[in-house]
Amino acid sequence: MGVKVKGVKQVANNINHLIDSFEGRRTVRAIYSALYYIGIESAVKVPVDTSTLLNSQFRDVTTLGTRIIGKIGYSVKYAAAVHEAKGIHLGTKTPRPVKPGQKPGSRGNIWDKTGEPKFLEKPAEDARAKIHEIIAREMSL
Repeated sequence: MGVKVKGVKQVANNINHLIDSFEGRRTVRAIYSALYYIGIESAVKVPVDTSTLLNSQFRDVTTLGTRIIGKIGYSVKYAAAVHEAKGIHLGTKTPRPVKPGQKPGSRGNIWDKTGEPKFLEKPAEDARAKIHEIIAREMSL
């Protein structure tokens, strides 16, 4: 006489779901770690006047079906214009324009020594090998 056990299929499905959720969490953590690293590298290249641009950095990870999408960027309206600027004043020590009531030279130089055009794109490309390493490490934990 066979024994009938109820719920085995549900338990198996729940275990599979639990394993999938751990894998998903690991992947999301890996993406966040990679974005965090890109953000640090990018922050060093952002031109700083009032720090508004620098402080507007954001990271976002979303799931779309089986895809996990990571985004990093800067949210102020002028971020894209600064990112795509030609950088003609890079390294020339050209002072920023003075606003009424400010002392000349009080705002630093256009494209100070730390700021660069493509301040998000270049660090992401330069860090490609490190990003692969970060993702591999996070996925193996």
